[in-house]
Amino acid sequence: MPDSAAPPVILGTTGPFPHSVLAERHPAIIRQVRDAFPYGPGQHRALDALLHNCAEGVIEPLSGGAPGAPGAPGDWRGWGLDAHVGRSWFDVPWLWSESYFYRRLLDAVGYFAPGPWQGIDPFRPFKLAELDAKETDEELAALDDLGGDADRALLHGSLWGNRADLGFRLSAAESGEAVAALVADDSAALWPLLHGGTLCLVADNAGRELVPDLLLIAHLLDTGRVARAVLHVKPYPYYVSDATTADVLDALRRLTAAPGAAAGYGRTLWSAMADGRLTVRAHPFSCAPLPYAEMPGDLRAEFASAALTIFKGDLNYRRLVGDRLWPPTTPFADVTAWFPGPVAALRTLKSDVITGLSADTEAALDAAEGERWRTAGTHALIQVNPGASAAT
Repeated sequence: MPDSAAPPVILGTTGPFPHSVLAERHPAIIRQVRDAFPYGPGQHRALDALLHNCAEGVIEPLSGGAPGAPGAPGDWRGWGLDAHVGRSWFDVPWLWSESYFYRRLLDAVGYFAPGPWQGIDPFRPFKLAELDAKETDEELAALDDLGGDADRALLHGSLWGNRADLGFRLSAAESGEAVAALVADDSAALWPLLHGGTLCLVADNAGRELVPDLLLIAHLLDTGRVARAVLHVKPYPYYVSDATTADVLDALRRLTAAPGAAAGYGRTLWSAMADGRLTVRAHPFSCAPLPYAEMPGDLRAEFASAALTIFKGDLNYRRLVGDRLWPPTTPFADVTAWFPGPVAALRTLKSDVITGLSADTEAALDAAEGERWRTAGTHALIQVNPGASAAT
């Protein structure tokens, strides 16, 4: 769909949900991070300043020497920073302001600066607590009884694992599991695309979502549905629970140390990484505050060569289709027609962006729940565009 015909980009002022993320969720995350480590006075001051700035101030430039700052490596200036400095966090594209918040949070805790806190993930305690939770034990134990429908079970495990989103739950009124339902299911079109080639899986969250993603990859490698898998993760901590390479290693250790069938999946993955059938990719654009339609050529070429690229989660969905208030009946194939190869989305709904629904489904959801179904994390989708091709 031509950009001129697309609905406007979502801003922080576009409805109550984006506003609540900037005004309520981000301050809650700063407080959680502040209490998670024995940070020193300098980091406490920086976190307090960010708390005040993101609620009442304007967007400020990155500090000198930080990645993305003038004269330093990184792409934030190319990703729109200069155009947004001095503007309210609420008046720029919501995708951009959310992403920049996490970049500034890492600066505040000293993640990029030389010193003892360099490279320390401020979200790691939350990720490990979830990975070690009894719910993870229960999910791994269920692998012993998959029966003859492992394809469907592991695909749906990867899909519904997307409910394990720490950023979503840290600010939620309640974190209990809710009844969930599929609003779109193109899974029948997904399996024929997996015929021995390369799978790219763009991961979302660590912990209880990353584990079922890895289980799905192990199953596809074991059964020969794919010959090779590339797992795309974030190059640095992002959106609280987004997966990094360190999180992949934690999940692999969790699997290999588990009893029963889980350990077998772990050994498959460990071996696949060792012989190159599974590789982990941390492209800088994975943390860009931009839609994937603007990805660089090397990433586009990688996705073009894959038999299928799967985008996991809500944020990746927003970046795949464009963070706009699409009419929900807008065909998924239309908004992904630019993609250079076959593409699928596995996503639990946690924001206003949605495409590919039938008119009847939209009407039924609106009648039953109003707008809440779009953002509550209680509904999900599997969408596939098997014929997507690069836009010229």
